[in-house]
Amino acid sequence: MRARQMNTASRMSSSTHPRSGPVVIWIIAGLLLLAAAWVVPVNLKSVTPALLTAAGVGTPSLARHGRQLLDREKPGPATLVLAAARTLGDPEASVLALALDNAAHRQAELVPWGGWDPFLDPLFNLKENTGRTESTPVLTFFITEKARTNLLGYLRNSRSQGVQTLLHVREVGQAERFIPATRPGGQTLDAVVLLSALLYQGEHLSVALQRELRELADNAVRADRLGELEPVFIDLLSLGKRLDWIQLASLLRVTGGVKTVGEFAQLARVTPDDLPIIYTAALLSGSADRVATYLLEYGRAGMEDLKLALTLGQGATEQLLSRQVPVNRQPAPSFGPITLAALLYPKLALLAKYLGFLLGAFCIFRGLDRLLFEDIGDPSLPRVKSGILATLTAALLVLGTEPFLLKTPAPSEFQLKLTIPVLANISDPATLTPTAPTLNMDISTLLTIGFFALLQVGMYLFCLAKMREIDRQEAPSLLKLRLMENEENLFDGGLYIGIAGTASALVLQVLGVIEPNLLAAYSSNLFGICCVALVKIRHVRPYKRRLIIEGQAESKPVIATA
Repeated sequence: MRARQMNTASRMSSSTHPRSGPVVIWIIAGLLLLAAAWVVPVNLKSVTPALLTAAGVGTPSLARHGRQLLDREKPGPATLVLAAARTLGDPEASVLALALDNAAHRQAELVPWGGWDPFLDPLFNLKENTGRTESTPVLTFFITEKARTNLLGYLRNSRSQGVQTLLHVREVGQAERFIPATRPGGQTLDAVVLLSALLYQGEHLSVALQRELRELADNAVRADRLGELEPVFIDLLSLGKRLDWIQLASLLRVTGGVKTVGEFAQLARVTPDDLPIIYTAALLSGSADRVATYLLEYGRAGMEDLKLALTLGQGATEQLLSRQVPVNRQPAPSFGPITLAALLYPKLALLAKYLGFLLGAFCIFRGLDRLLFEDIGDPSLPRVKSGILATLTAALLVLGTEPFLLKTPAPSEFQLKLTIPVLANISDPATLTPTAPTLNMDISTLLTIGFFALLQVGMYLFCLAKMREIDRQEAPSLLKLRLMENEENLFDGGLYIGIAGTASALVLQVLGVIEPNLLAAYSSNLFGICCVALVKIRHVRPYKRRLIIEGQAESKPVIATA
């Protein structure tokens, strides 16, 4: 009896002097850590506009890069850069346009070719006025018989083994989509072969592209069949019908191989209106390979991200293309020093961000733990598992700030699509090909599941707080037992919340407010069942058992006295 009185006095003392100071410190520290982690503008599978902005500070804009090209006597590439600058609203586009107009008035005869080239001058007399006043696709000049004759005579005197090998391709007698160059109607292939040979002679190809082209040409000559070289010529044909000489030569200098030539030609065919954007990004970043890879991976969404980076400058474009990730457009504040640190040390910044989420959540749950159970030495009321809850909360925060972490990008609209006739009989099950189920889950589904889980965590903590309140009251154990029975509806509250969440989600799906997703809807009911089972089996039942035993012990002295 005396031990019980001392226990009651101890509880009254602890309730009279709650440890509110440390609790507040834990919670405030957790909130500050979460806020600090949230403002770090770095992500695992995406890049933020704040980071791109910081990367673009002090780097050339589109118009300034176009002016640099013009200073190097390359008005052709500068014209495409001007078109991109106007599309993206560069404020200095008018200055670049004026500079291009002045250059065109000074050397109007060079405008169709896109600039001056010492290899073309003796062949086409670039100072002669052709009557053309705008940039002209290079194959327009090369397709004529006179031009091809002059090119062939000039290139035959080359000492380059690669050039001679390409010229021997003219004699290959087998092709699938081209007519052989030496036969009637073979002017197109002849022009493309001479174009590639002149690009090789003038060292307008990157080292890797030059090597691949020479190997493919050598294989074609040996087999007397174009083979794998034919798609390369088709791609050069596509680019040669859209770009002038200097534009094509400048692009191929930053192209890493025949694969990129094909990808760039594909982009030029499927999205001709965006060709100035794609071309400018290749020159600005110094890599056509990364531009083609990015756009073929992310399609139209990637094009919008690329446009955003181009408006922010050369540094932003290089940052986006080097990371090869989409732009995370979620609103979030940014601060200069933090953004700069994230730009210089992205891996350390990402680690600090995730640790901030984890430690912040841990501090908050640790504060709740001290608020609910620090002043109670009762083993029947287990403490909040701060580490587990903090890990789950941090994982949800990471998913919430990483929209592309588990989201599979949609198929790119720029990839080559083939239409194949349907030959299978859909009424015959034997002709149907089974498809393996996908394990990909949309980010909105994960966030919905996380929201329902957090609701149940909150209900779980509220139930523990109510048990703590009853346990701290100065009352006999049997009375506490009656009070616990009175709270049965509260302890079943998780189930009610789960059913309400499922019903609300289904109604919103039927009304078309949210996308249909049964997994997200029924997860609310599942979490409710788990919460109620945990509260009543793990906590309520052992606590009631202790109250019953204590109540029997308290009633024995009364019976003995009677």
